[in-house]
Amino acid sequence: MSHESTYQPKPGLERWMDDRLPIVRMGADFLAMPTPRNLNYFYTFGGILTFCLIVQLVTGIVLAMHYKPSAAEAFASVEHIMRDVNWGWLLRYTHAVGASMFFIAVYIHIARGMYYGSYKQPREILWILGVLIFLLMMATAFMGYTLVWGQMSFWGVTVITNLFSAIPFVGESIVQWLWGNFAVADSTLNRFFALHYLLPFAILGCVGLHIWALHVTGSNNPQGVEVKSGSDTLPFHPYYTVKDMFALAVFCIVFAWFVFQVPNYLGHTDNYNQANPLSTPAHIVPEWYFLPFYAILRAIPDKLGGVIAMFGSIAILFFLPWLDRSRIKSAKYRPMYKWFFWLFAFVVCCLGYLGAKPAEGIYVTLSQLCTAYYFAHFLIILPFLGIIEKPGNVPVSITESVLGKDGAGGTPDGAAAAPETR
Repeated sequence: MSHESTYQPKPGLERWMDDRLPIVRMGADFLAMPTPRNLNYFYTFGGILTFCLIVQLVTGIVLAMHYKPSAAEAFASVEHIMRDVNWGWLLRYTHAVGASMFFIAVYIHIARGMYYGSYKQPREILWILGVLIFLLMMATAFMGYTLVWGQMSFWGVTVITNLFSAIPFVGESIVQWLWGNFAVADSTLNRFFALHYLLPFAILGCVGLHIWALHVTGSNNPQGVEVKSGSDTLPFHPYYTVKDMFALAVFCIVFAWFVFQVPNYLGHTDNYNQANPLSTPAHIVPEWYFLPFYAILRAIPDKLGGVIAMFGSIAILFFLPWLDRSRIKSAKYRPMYKWFFWLFAFVVCCLGYLGAKPAEGIYVTLSQLCTAYYFAHFLIILPFLGIIEKPGNVPVSITESVLGKDGAGGTPDGAAAAPETR
């Protein structure tokens, strides 16, 4: 839903700048972007995620000035940041808690996109870029978790990187390249530190492409109805900038509560002990935001099969626009899909719970059942629903969905027009 620029530069320096580098025009056009008038607060998480990325970049750069990527000094340097650097404790806790807040926001953002069909035509590229950002986030978080060089960090990276050895022919070479040695050691820490520092800038570039793609196609909306006239939209500023700022303020209150009241709540106690290659923790678990995928990994009895399933559980999201064959975007008008969506969300939460439990007994069986449903949701249920589901009637326009058919804010009488087919 790209629109013509209405920006008029003032005479003088502003016009001179606009002729050579129209950066002010770009900002003005973004704020004036026509946006569907019926967006709810679930659509504010894009702005919240941008805020989280900026927080992680700023705190990460400052922390890197004091961190020493050495197996002998890494753990002590973290303690030095906490105890001796001015406001170091705040920087470290903000960065650590910020990673969890980042993933909370991105999971809500992904769930909203799945519920309202934001991956459907013409927003396939927008969705793919979002999944790519999610994948880069996971890689960055995994490497950052290693840098603490605590017991859980050390053994977590040892277990996860060892999984690549299951890849035929090249697996051992990949593991040695990741380690930079024949075991997780000083060289591993240096490599992961360099990548952890660089990958956020790759995320920043992908976010720029993501916003560009959003500017071209326009935002989806809870009704799943495409914009048909000017009355369907409002300028992004001031209507949605104010809404985004309010949502961000509420999010920051929650963020601050974790930072100042329970900064270690989302971490693991074993990670406050320095890494010891001679002492294996009783139960190795990753950070909470990796747990669903960790459960999928352990649910497969074969090592290579587990690796394929774990990476496949993320890769399958790239193909979601083509796996869902329904022409209706929003779950509001898809009664069967709505139930299966909430069942899928429940299964993902169960996988998160099971990922934190020992890989034994009933936990393995439940993980296998949940893993089977996870993939069945995408490969069987979604394509089948597109054939058998009878959707409800979709409003003719966004304006009708907001104001009613009579335009006076009443509820539309009876059924609306034919279902949306775009």
